[in-house]
Amino acid sequence: MHSGKILVAKQNGAYILKFQGDVRLTLCASLDHFLESMFSDPDFKTVLIDLTETEGIDSTSLGLLAKVSVKMQQQFHLLPTIISINEDITRILLSMGFDKVFILIREYGLNSAPLLKEVPEILGSEEDVKNTVLNAHKTLMDLNEQNRATFSELVSSLENCQ
Repeated sequence: MHSGKILVAKQNGAYILKFQGDVRLTLCASLDHFLESMFSDPDFKTVLIDLTETEGIDSTSLGLLAKVSVKMQQQFHLLPTIISINEDITRILLSMGFDKVFILIREYGLNSAPLLKEVPEILGSEEDVKNTVLNAHKTLMDLNEQNRATFSELVSSLENCQ
């Protein structure tokens, strides 16, 4: 598995986030920071999340993606779109209930994308990372009861460590 990275592009208020390789906790501070700036962009209209080159994704990263959906619904009353052609990744998305909070596309149809650049790396403090992990898992838990059962013990443990 290739180490992960997150690429982004913006065109006319539409953002593309492309996850490549194995997207893990180590990228979450950078992703969380980017998402905050994206949603504070006055030109923001929508976001497409491209997982066509994603080989692996952890629950913290999934929680941050769930945060994208929550914010899109709160601010714009829209569902964001995820493209996933990898059956393993799609199975994970479905198991987390992402088909209820995203428009899930299972075939690749982008002919040309704007120039993508890597999200700048931000090294969060240990406290920042703990908060990101905790908030990401709380967001996942709020999606459905199955996720609540899956992550409640982890969230309790993280809350007790603070």
